[in-house]
Amino acid sequence: MPKKKHNVIKKDYFFYEKKAAAEGYRVIVGIDEAGRGPLAGPVVAGAVVIKDPDFCERIDDSKKLTEKMRERAFIDIMKRCDVGIGTVSVEDIDRVNIFNATLLAMQRAISELSTTPDYLLVDGRMNIPVNQPRTYLIGGEALSISIACASIIAKVFRDRLMVEEDKKYPFYGFKKHKGYGTKEHFDAIREKGLCPLHRRTFGPFGDQRKDI
Repeated sequence: MPKKKHNVIKKDYFFYEKKAAAEGYRVIVGIDEAGRGPLAGPVVAGAVVIKDPDFCERIDDSKKLTEKMRERAFIDIMKRCDVGIGTVSVEDIDRVNIFNATLLAMQRAISELSTTPDYLLVDGRMNIPVNQPRTYLIGGEALSISIACASIIAKVFRDRLMVEEDKKYPFYGFKKHKGYGTKEHFDAIREKGLCPLHRRTFGPFGDQRKDI
């Protein structure tokens, strides 16, 4: 059988990685998160250092890929990259707020890498409390392949967690909407109240404390 052709990487997707390398940096990590916006579940960050850029699957902003495409890309990235994953629980989100929880998830993801990065490519303007120099990129998943990889890692890992949580709380439909504020999700909350996976201090819930 003919060898599978690799997906074409879009033009200049390595621009910021090459720019950092030209300035003398050797371990360049892309960082992104998943789960800032949902009503329930943890926030997850991915940190990715590309070791082998010869990907077999399409690498892109995770929102532009189907679930099956993300799953395949996740496996490909795990094989070819140094990957760190950081999670922050619902309890800690309520304790420190979602913004600070996201920073903590990113910091944890960096600490989980097998090598210490010397330059960061960060999606958005998240001032992660670490010492490395960095570039902030708004819409970074579309501009940097390292950030795109991180977005896929964070999204797939969090989605898998929410599928597992659906087994504990099947009434809410977490397997389908992953904790986001869909009509189905709000209808379930109105009928049953909040479950332990819901964020009490986030979005429309204010400081509600009622569990099912």
